[in-house]
Amino acid sequence: MSTSFYGLLVGSLVVWRVTHLLHAEDGPWNIVTGLRRLAGKSFFGELMDCFFCLSLWCAAPVAFAMSSAWPERLWHWPALSGAAILLERFAQTPIHLDEPGESNVVLRKEQTSSSD
Repeated sequence: MSTSFYGLLVGSLVVWRVTHLLHAEDGPWNIVTGLRRLAGKSFFGELMDCFFCLSLWCAAPVAFAMSSAWPERLWHWPALSGAAILLERFAQTPIHLDEPGESNVVLRKEQTSSSD
């Protein structure tokens, strides 16, 4: 295989970025929102609602562009989609910087009336 680790990393980031843009963002000047509204409930509208499905379609041209032989393209296609899905899941996971047992949440005590 002639593709380097760097190529796979960049390809994965490209697939994630394009998929995330089409799936979850408004885009510049709300262009993507308009495309989503135009697609409605059609095949393309439902495709834009599913990150997993959309990542497969976004990975296909990237795999084709970054690979020179068909066997490599066929391996890179699901690999790039899978990497984009892992990146999306990682991006959605909250990161907790608190020490175990600590909390940064401000707690309010109910104010009791002075007539008690």
